[in-house]
Amino acid sequence: MQYLYLFLIVLGVNLLPAFGPPTWTLLVFARIHWHLNPVALVVLGGLGAMLGRYLLAVAARRFRGHLSERLQGNLTATSDALLKRKSSVIATLALFAVSPLPSAQLFVAAGLLEFNLIPLTLAFFAGRLVSYSIYVGVATVAERQLGSVLGHLLGSPWSITIQVVLLAAVAVLPFINWKSILDRRTKQGGASSS
Repeated sequence: MQYLYLFLIVLGVNLLPAFGPPTWTLLVFARIHWHLNPVALVVLGGLGAMLGRYLLAVAARRFRGHLSERLQGNLTATSDALLKRKSSVIATLALFAVSPLPSAQLFVAAGLLEFNLIPLTLAFFAGRLVSYSIYVGVATVAERQLGSVLGHLLGSPWSITIQVVLLAAVAVLPFINWKSILDRRTKQGGASSS
């Protein structure tokens, strides 16, 4: 039953667009206090996080339909610019796999930008399997020393500041006329080469 509770908690936390505790802290807590199997913790944590973030991105995609045509056009121009080059696509996948940034805002942005969510979610899952394995492995070795460290990290001013800044960036994203900016860049690039 504890495994089901853990999965549901991880899923719920990963549905939050901001200010949820990092999933690894939940897994470490479960390992230290419930003494659950580390492999099961990592797999269930990865699956719960993946499903939660995917559903968060789908919700953001549905919200996009409520934006004005101008804002939707700005988001489309942003998406087109980011996915224009293969290197940008690879960088985006890598960002979802190994980014130290909070993933909630990344998935909200991916939903708003109407990215293909399946490869991003799978990259996220693969990255989380690795990082959760490390965290749970360390927790298994150092159970006693981690309690105070976790409490400090969750409420740190840096953690809260990063969340607020990323939320603001996602909120501003639709209001920037990326098409106009990119058109100006193209014109300036063409003028300087002639």
